[in-house]
Amino acid sequence: MKPVIIGLLGLGTVGGGTVQVLKRNAAEITRRAGREIRIGLASSRNLERVRPLDLDGIRLVADPFQLVTDPEVDIVVELMGGIEPARELVMRALDAGKHVVTANKMLIALHGNEIFAKAQERGLMVAFEAAVAGGIPIIKALREGLAGNQVEWLAGIINGTCNFILTEMREKGRDFADVLKEAQVLGYAEADPTFDVGGIDAAHKLTILASIAFGIPLQFDKVSIEGIADIEAVDVGYAEALGYRIKLLGIARRSRAGIELRVHPTLIPERRLLANVNGVMNAVVVKGDAVGPTLYYGAGAGAEPTASSVVADLVDVARALTADPENRVPHLAFQASAIADIPVLARQDITSAYYLRLLAEDRPGVLADVTRILADQAISIEAILQKEARAGETRLPIILLTQPVRENDMDTAIRHIESLAAIHGPIRRIRVETLN
Repeated sequence: MKPVIIGLLGLGTVGGGTVQVLKRNAAEITRRAGREIRIGLASSRNLERVRPLDLDGIRLVADPFQLVTDPEVDIVVELMGGIEPARELVMRALDAGKHVVTANKMLIALHGNEIFAKAQERGLMVAFEAAVAGGIPIIKALREGLAGNQVEWLAGIINGTCNFILTEMREKGRDFADVLKEAQVLGYAEADPTFDVGGIDAAHKLTILASIAFGIPLQFDKVSIEGIADIEAVDVGYAEALGYRIKLLGIARRSRAGIELRVHPTLIPERRLLANVNGVMNAVVVKGDAVGPTLYYGAGAGAEPTASSVVADLVDVARALTADPENRVPHLAFQASAIADIPVLARQDITSAYYLRLLAEDRPGVLADVTRILADQAISIEAILQKEARAGETRLPIILLTQPVRENDMDTAIRHIESLAAIHGPIRRIRVETLN
């Protein structure tokens, strides 16, 4: 049978890993796909930097637009990253009748709706397993393995940089800024780490997971996003004392009122498996109504772990090349005509438990004032941690864990508490999820 010819856009970390995996495991991949999958053409922004790779038999093309329209190419693999020119190249490839595989989470989260519509119109496939959680096959699990379930919620550690930083802060008592510098030296964080530590990268991935889990359009603009830059070592320590660990979670939950889409630092009970995912590793818990909770764990980035997902997509596309387009697995798990317009809840309408840290005057009646304000908003307290004041200290921290409450009510309570003369500075709040 004729080999499947790949046009590869991008020969950086993931592109190089894809070349290595396809060449090293060529025989095994052929056995699985039923035909040889071969890179015929490749393009890179800087062709001089790709020389250490084994590019034997691969024609290098300076112009990526030439690659996506080349008649020899069956599948275009986009590993450039970013929005442009990646978006235009993918659309040109679809117009030219090419199937597409991509690892570009930003592209899918922001422009996936139009890309999938074009692919549907042309009877083509767009595969994107590597766009979320690197080597973990979470897209396939949601789209196919859990197809018999109604997904109730999912929660994931889906940014390795943030998980590395929070792990180091907990295990070694280090400050955020100190660990971030180390993460940059180690290559876990970019020179501008905003996308990672600001929660934006995780929000791109959550957008994709939620769309597949619930059969809704991709809606990145409706994700509530909060990063980890304000997390202090003292909060990590207090969380530990209360039996929790702090993780940056992406959470998508179905409720009667709509869908919750949120990324934020979260206290998780230390006994939960997700709380014990450390370093740069990723993990996603999915709760289905039939199967219950399932956990997917592994490397969320890196050359070959991500290439593993890229090559798995290539095998899927190669198997389906001759299949009737109507009988392929839909891009977002649900048939295109069945994508539902379920509302996404605003941040103020989301319900969550909270960790609150207050700096208060050490005098009688302060805690009573705080609890009264919480009671006025029907907010119940789960636990209180109050340290004894040391000699000469006039202020001390008070740590509160609340029962679940609507965020709008918590906003109101915090506003009133911060207005008390005995409370100094802003209140630190972190959401709490038990993941039951």
